[in-house]
Amino acid sequence: MTGADLPPYAHALGIEIDRIEDGTPVLGVDFSDRILGRPGFLHGGAMSGLMEMAAIAALRAEMERRGEAMKLKPVNVAVEFMRGGTAQRTFAMGTVTRAGRRVALVNAECWQDDRAKPIALAQMKILLSASAE
Repeated sequence: MTGADLPPYAHALGIEIDRIEDGTPVLGVDFSDRILGRPGFLHGGAMSGLMEMAAIAALRAEMERRGEAMKLKPVNVAVEFMRGGTAQRTFAMGTVTRAGRRVALVNAECWQDDRAKPIALAQMKILLSASAE
């Protein structure tokens, strides 16, 4: 997976693939006016978007490992904001909990300077369908 594989929404926010850990992309975004909420803090929607992109990137990486081409359709997302994100680089990574034939469950975490202290967590349910390639 490369940065070119990220959707236009990710590029609009400045989200990029920071690194790959154990085959799973870790996404990062630098603090900027594009993701500013209240002065000096990240917008909650930007954190949610970052985690959604991380969850999808993790699921795509899992599908690539399996050699399966699937269309992904997010069904729902639940986000828990744990603390305010401050004016610094922010990271997110998804973990595929289950990827069956029709549905995938993916968790994502968002952190800044200390991964052990996440600023937000998310759970996503994603419908899978065969891709017409």
